[in-house]
Amino acid sequence: MLVVAEEAVREPAVGTAKLTLRTLTMLVVGSMVGAGVFSLPGRFAQETGVLGALVSWLIAGTGMLMLALVFQALAVRRPKLDAGVYAYAKAGFGEYLGFFSAFGYWASACVGNVTYWVLIMSTVGALVPALGDGDTALAVVLSSAGLWGFFLLVRRGVREAAMINRVVTVAKLVPILVFVVLALFCFKSDVFAANFRGASYAGSLYDQVHGTMLATVFVFLGVEGASVYSRHARRRSDVGRATVLGFLSVFAVFASVTVVSYGLLPMSEIAGLRQPSMAGVLEAAVGTWGKVLVSVGLIVSVLGAYLAWTLMAAEVLFVAAKDEDMPRFLARSTGRDVPVPALLLTTALSQVMLVVTVFSDDAFDFALDLTSTLSLIPYLLAAGYAVRVARQDRSGAGALLVAGLATGYTAFLVYAAGWAYLLVSFIVYAPATVLFVMARREQGRRLFSPREAVVLVVSAAGAALGVVALAAGWISL
Repeated sequence: MLVVAEEAVREPAVGTAKLTLRTLTMLVVGSMVGAGVFSLPGRFAQETGVLGALVSWLIAGTGMLMLALVFQALAVRRPKLDAGVYAYAKAGFGEYLGFFSAFGYWASACVGNVTYWVLIMSTVGALVPALGDGDTALAVVLSSAGLWGFFLLVRRGVREAAMINRVVTVAKLVPILVFVVLALFCFKSDVFAANFRGASYAGSLYDQVHGTMLATVFVFLGVEGASVYSRHARRRSDVGRATVLGFLSVFAVFASVTVVSYGLLPMSEIAGLRQPSMAGVLEAAVGTWGKVLVSVGLIVSVLGAYLAWTLMAAEVLFVAAKDEDMPRFLARSTGRDVPVPALLLTTALSQVMLVVTVFSDDAFDFALDLTSTLSLIPYLLAAGYAVRVARQDRSGAGALLVAGLATGYTAFLVYAAGWAYLLVSFIVYAPATVLFVMARREQGRRLFSPREAVVLVVSAAGAALGVVALAAGWISL
């Protein structure tokens, strides 16, 4: 992933494209393989057994494949649109919703970055109790130091990251693959059978599947990574190919990690493990060294993923500002093509959300679920735009079906997120309108059209209701 970052900033003034299919595919894989996979055993065991997990991955895999095919199709049919998720929403539904898509995608990346630091501190917290589950005052202080340390690193252009990238690439894959192989050797068929239908606390199959949806969204975040960096691609057609190749590469890994865990420990014990739960599962199978292996691999992997997502988040703000949908100050960049103001704003929001986790009941799960929820609106708008493109271009029933399935899947995810997280999302979305107003004033344009005013009222009402719900205790973090 850091290779991509390095290539993206190394040749800022060159008009020709820079990123190959291989590099773009690495970008997608690197974006998806981060903190989420290390938490999968515990997250799934809290909600479902083997059968529910298989159904969940079937639904999530099919839905996200449709979304990956949507990004592939749009990259080919609308090659002039940069920073995919944001650009597609703007082209399909207007500037204000395009702005919301850019902001929502950016905000989800910022909150997602918080999960990385929480997970790192939780991992080290097994040895240093003062760090707790990554949500203590000391954990926040150390995480904050990491946030701003990476800001300074990225600001320099990430030229120093070549050696780190080689370590990160290995660290992402080796512990995960070792986990799957060892789990298969230690697999207990009787334990797996007992976990098949789920524990007594799991509820109906529908409830089990419903409860895992946000977790699957989180681990697949990054499937659009090649689209975000589309302006750097050597060939636009490579963007779509990289998206599908990257998705298929990690899907089997994610599903395998989840399913094999059920053959090592009872479901209730997996659910009770501290995060990263993969480390606890492997410790139960092979001893302490397994936990150490996963923990070390996780820390290095997560640091690499954090750097990748910080760059992607800043890229979205930067491109939106270049298109005059964000204030002009966010369009500034250095000679190494590093958008420093966008990078600074990204780090600042991550800092704010890091402090918020102190007040949540479960810092990791809160950040994970909020990240997933914030990303749903951008995904839904991109899929909806693909439906419009398929109709306009008369692309055939197949293209329309794929776009329709992707839209239906993301709409279902919005429902599955639940009203609590949707209201919290509105609290994040609504204040962002200040940036939209700044951009419009810089251009001397009317602030809102009648249709945009309706969106403004809905978002403001949702934010107000969310604040009231939090204050009254109707919902909690």
